[in-house]
Amino acid sequence: MKQIILCLILLLFYSFRILAQGEINKIDSLLRSTYPETGPGGVFLISKGNQILYKQAFGEANIELNVPMHTESVFQVGSITKQFTAVAIMMLVEEGKIDLHASIRKYISGIPHCWNAITVHHLLTHTSGLRDFTKVKGLGQISRDELTVRELIGFFKKERPEFKPGEQYQYCNAGYILLGHIIEVVSGEIYEDFIEERIFKIIVMKQSYYWHPEEIIPNRAYGYLCREQCGNKPYIDPSIPYASGSLMSTAGDLHLWNQAINNKVLLNDGNTKLLFKENYLNNGVLFDYGYGWHLIRINNAMTYQHGGDIFGFKSMGIYIPSQDLYIIGLTNCNCNSPTQIVREMSEIMIKREL
Repeated sequence: MKQIILCLILLLFYSFRILAQGEINKIDSLLRSTYPETGPGGVFLISKGNQILYKQAFGEANIELNVPMHTESVFQVGSITKQFTAVAIMMLVEEGKIDLHASIRKYISGIPHCWNAITVHHLLTHTSGLRDFTKVKGLGQISRDELTVRELIGFFKKERPEFKPGEQYQYCNAGYILLGHIIEVVSGEIYEDFIEERIFKIIVMKQSYYWHPEEIIPNRAYGYLCREQCGNKPYIDPSIPYASGSLMSTAGDLHLWNQAINNKVLLNDGNTKLLFKENYLNNGVLFDYGYGWHLIRINNAMTYQHGGDIFGFKSMGIYIPSQDLYIIGLTNCNCNSPTQIVREMSEIMIKREL
């Protein structure tokens, strides 16, 4: 009986691969028409469970040296970093070191009085009312400077909140800067070390890093800004995006990350569910953001997704839990954003499953 069950499982898996091949060929053609052999490109991956169905590289990792992109190329992932920050917070919640509904004053000293009502939950869900520091005047003047977390918070803490906590959803990088600082205060470790020691090493994400421009990173893809013609991306110090956008990774490592979340490697079942729980504003209106993931339906299927956009790099990852499908796209240019194309890939795969 066990042998029969095993044969049936294998038959179902290989049947899926055969049925999916037509869709994968369609996706491959779409990607090849979008990302030519010369110029910036990207890496795209599709997996079902722990099986990688498709993994392909396009374009060049370095235009000046004519270095082709390959599937192990390392990219800055921008705001996909927020998933790691949110999970790190929840790991500390699980250890009893953070209360999601406590005022952030409990963890951060010297904050303005008008921030007292803001909780950790508000920061995680972008409902704090804080103004996004990327919109604060003068950011360009400090973007090349190496700042301490306190100095970065000082840059935006004089800005008045735009609404009361919980009244609105408004995407806010400043909130995730504060979450990074809370991780450091509570754990006694700097953010970079916490992520590398307690997440990357545990999951064995060997090609993932906290971004340091001066370090030698094997297989690093270079970032470009392309309008009428392409140029190298402008410099920004990694202390500026910090816990809201400072990480680097590969498509393969992010597949491992998605698997680790699904398999409850870092969090128990209850806290994992909180990552993907729909939340409500003060007036009872539902909004589509959990803790570090957007919760969006595609063809009536719930998906967990997040993108990233940082000078010279764009990224998009979508997980479809009902089909256990994960689609990720990483690119090294502000052009040809992977967001829409990864959503199209998701639609194609969802239709195949249905």
